[in-house]
Amino acid sequence: MNPDVIIVGGGAAGCFAAVTAARRGRQVLLLDGNDRLGHKLSITGKGRCNLTNNCDRDTLMQNIPRGGRFLFSALSRCTPQDVMAFFEAEGVPLKTERGRRVFPVSDRAQDIVQALTAAMQDAGVRVRLGARVRSVTVRDGCCTGVRLADGTEIGAESVLLATGGMSYPRTGSTGDGLRMAEKLGLAVTPMQPSLIPLETAEPDPQEMQGLALKNVTLTVTRGKKRIFSEMGELLFTHFGVSGPLVLTAGSLIEPDAVPEYALHIDLKPALTAQQLDLRIQRDFASAPNKSAANALHGLLPASMLPVMLRRAGLPGEQKVNAVTRTQRSTLVQCLKDYTLTPTSMRPVTEAIVSRGGVSLREINPNTMACKRITGLFIAGELLDADAFTGGFNLQIAFATGYAAGLNL
Repeated sequence: MNPDVIIVGGGAAGCFAAVTAARRGRQVLLLDGNDRLGHKLSITGKGRCNLTNNCDRDTLMQNIPRGGRFLFSALSRCTPQDVMAFFEAEGVPLKTERGRRVFPVSDRAQDIVQALTAAMQDAGVRVRLGARVRSVTVRDGCCTGVRLADGTEIGAESVLLATGGMSYPRTGSTGDGLRMAEKLGLAVTPMQPSLIPLETAEPDPQEMQGLALKNVTLTVTRGKKRIFSEMGELLFTHFGVSGPLVLTAGSLIEPDAVPEYALHIDLKPALTAQQLDLRIQRDFASAPNKSAANALHGLLPASMLPVMLRRAGLPGEQKVNAVTRTQRSTLVQCLKDYTLTPTSMRPVTEAIVSRGGVSLREINPNTMACKRITGLFIAGELLDADAFTGGFNLQIAFATGYAAGLNL
């Protein structure tokens, strides 16, 4: 017997939609090409799963740079607090950490996957794993089901595509849903990296590889325009920079114009330039016969110190009693504005989420239904909407999945 509803994709949006539709009495079949559900969900948040952000609606909207207006209805109907209540009712205690990020108390993403799996089972959702969908079948402008890779056709009254984007393709996010949507004639935006590390022209980061800095300020400019400025954490890597600050900034950088931007890092944002200069003078005064490198060891991490001294044109072996005011001023300037030049984003396969997807003009924002094909719905990362890091993207997935589930 054919189901009422077919859901393609066993991630956050697909599973949440399945539970929602099945609890309404719909006969739901969920198809996923992987050998297990929630593959990508199980590795999010470094395996801890930052499933949402415990914030109000205004804060939520401020953290969605693309598609916020479209998502307003879905996010109003399914709030972060609603998502939290769902998982706690399913037996997963939650906690709110710095930045209002929400995690399972267990710090196990697998608990979220298991809760969704159990909720689907209790609601009567049928699940078929290893079932790769090749296309959506449409007749006379109405969706009639799907065709699998082996040629099998399965009929249904409605179909939800929730196949994800193109980040982490080993988890099944290979862009299949975008290709299916494009074949149906829907307008799509090519998928590109969003929350993504950046490669830099300078070799400095490689020299400091593995160094993580907290409480620094990253400002990103494009020409004379400032597009981002925030305090937080940053990580130096063998190719450039990463960490929460860089990932968030990356979502605001145009992938095709990366070299036009500049990264300005204030390593001592708690101090004004004058205060920092006085701090350095005190360090020098306490050890007048030491080399500059030894006298400043308490100011910067060991791997960063030679980089900054080189930037400032200050020989590390120079005695501090011979350091001139101009040299000291240049060092202060370097510490307050350590500038790097991004050359490119890392590949989309390394992005936490991808930007792009099915055009929002094609979708009803209240129901996630396709405007041109009756019975077809789109939800989750497949939509051309994405947010900053901090649990906001999973909240979008749950909310759009819920909206679809109410209408499938």
